[in-house]
Amino acid sequence: MNIDLEKVRAETPGLLNGIHLMACGSALMPKPVIDAVVNYTLLEGEVGGYEAEAIKQEELDSVYDSVAKSIGAKRHEIAILENATVAWTNAFYALPIKPGSRILTSQAEYAANYVAFMARAKKDSLIIEVVPSNAAGELDLEQLEHQIDDRVGLIAITWIPTNGGLVNPAEGVGKIAKKYKIPFLLDGCQAVGQMVVDVKKIGCDFFSATGRKFLRGPRGTGYLYVSETWLDLMHPVMIDHFGAPWITREKYLLREDARRFETWENSYALRAGLNCAINYASEIGIEAIQERTWSLAGHCRGLLGEVKGMHLTDLGNQKCGIVSFYIEGFDSVKVVSKLANLGITIGTSAPPSTLIDSELRQLPVLLRASPHYYNTHQEIEALVSGIKSIL
Repeated sequence: MNIDLEKVRAETPGLLNGIHLMACGSALMPKPVIDAVVNYTLLEGEVGGYEAEAIKQEELDSVYDSVAKSIGAKRHEIAILENATVAWTNAFYALPIKPGSRILTSQAEYAANYVAFMARAKKDSLIIEVVPSNAAGELDLEQLEHQIDDRVGLIAITWIPTNGGLVNPAEGVGKIAKKYKIPFLLDGCQAVGQMVVDVKKIGCDFFSATGRKFLRGPRGTGYLYVSETWLDLMHPVMIDHFGAPWITREKYLLREDARRFETWENSYALRAGLNCAINYASEIGIEAIQERTWSLAGHCRGLLGEVKGMHLTDLGNQKCGIVSFYIEGFDSVKVVSKLANLGITIGTSAPPSTLIDSELRQLPVLLRASPHYYNTHQEIEALVSGIKSIL
């Protein structure tokens, strides 16, 4: 499927303000998504919050079908939450892990997840173990299987780390987790919107994601997938009368679906935007989006590799739409600022965001350029020219 780039760019008003290469942080929303959020907010102002919800109920409710279809799940396995971290932590803290159990994770694990490991390890006497990477920099599947015994209570990894283009072998992890009947929690925050996602094929039991990155949705949106085989085994750490209706004075009853992890109040305007973003990506075609995004990132790596003093730091046999690098002798934060003055937006990734990986590879503050399908080769070339001009 070919992408109508002219149409896509015309529907991306943020491109009028310069070159935006920061999809891994918060991508530019297309106009239909912006309109969905704004128009819903206007409707609330005109008729009231409850009344707007009633008018748009069918449309708002369809977000569960949209999410489920986009990741190969079922509607009742989806919860809509405020962000990916809330989604991830809802699954993690609700998991029934026995004291003394081991958590296996990846070398490039995200800080938010790892501090949660540490908090629960302290509370429940759990043990955290990092699975080494292979020669390509990916989680080593052979080593993962070697580390498994009957004390492993969870495998939890980040599919695409925040500090680079690495794509961990999630499907391979899923096969091992299924073989040994170990729950598998996958952080897909950087994956959705830039690559094909099929949670059943991957074999993960839990999957968390955000709307604001490559999916091009509004900030303050995220979702959680919980496999139906786990629903009856998961009691949320926090409940209210939406996730657990009050039946009698002495009894509440958890919802049968994944919405037991939701609370009664949420932003319906943002939910409308998330729904629109998922459908917008689906109409373009996620396969076409992945092909173009990864091709642009490859073009970027190729050009950056020719710049004197440039150090590309992306790992893995398969590299995604995040390009990480640093320039010898230059402060990454100042480079971002100077590029911003030229109308070019990229970002940074500080070592604490992926502390173990950063320490093992002795990484400084990295520069991150993450093109998306709405970008052009000319914009990538302008980035590289801009970098050369400030060296």
